[in-house]
Amino acid sequence: MQAFQTKSSPRGLRSAFTLVEMLVVIAIISILMTAGSIGLSGMQGKGVTSGVATVESLFDEARTTAVGRNLRACVLVAKTLTNNRGDELRRVVVAYEEIDTATGQAKDPSNAAPNWVLSSRGTVLPDQTFFSSKFSRINHTTGTGEIETVTDAKLRDAGGTALKASSPFKGSFYIYEFNSQGIIKNPGTSFILGNGTRNSAKNSTEQPPRVTKAGLQDFGGFVVWRNGRTSVFRNPAQMGSSVTNLKSGDPF
Repeated sequence: MQAFQTKSSPRGLRSAFTLVEMLVVIAIISILMTAGSIGLSGMQGKGVTSGVATVESLFDEARTTAVGRNLRACVLVAKTLTNNRGDELRRVVVAYEEIDTATGQAKDPSNAAPNWVLSSRGTVLPDQTFFSSKFSRINHTTGTGEIETVTDAKLRDAGGTALKASSPFKGSFYIYEFNSQGIIKNPGTSFILGNGTRNSAKNSTEQPPRVTKAGLQDFGGFVVWRNGRTSVFRNPAQMGSSVTNLKSGDPF
């Protein structure tokens, strides 16, 4: 009987990694770590991105309110707030012109500066995300015209009464106005947000937000056309050279 001879396994079949395989694995890990670090470095823009999307929906709400109720409507952005300075340039709310309770129609349609009834509590932009009164313009193409303002003397709560002294809406607001057909008062106006920091111990007029090194290119916004529709800026250059030339510490 012929005895079987046990042969050892060839060197190439042993359960082990070759040097080439190890190098490939290391290269893949390096690529994944690099991609991850890039993704994390871009996370700072999420506040502006979500803020722009939220405010766009409020503009759409204002336009729909105007058309649906046959009333003027507006989007208000807090400029100065008596009771909560931390929400200045961050609180945004929709309102519509005061109505006559007997007729359900506009109370004073010929008045160029009517009273505005707040339709909700609105929203507050993400932390370190602020409305830019410096770069938001009535005419974005020419970069001219400051956004108009209104004071709390013209605001009414949801019940149609004057605001209480403790109201979070006591103060002044930037206003984007639509007529009863949903047409914005100033076609081509822009709404721009930026990422930065602000000393809330003083009001936004005295202490505007300032850009940080990490947020130099972290700006976003849109243009509002005649019919109330919006076009989002795809990069800082579309917002103007003033935005692209910002330095750390500059106000916006």
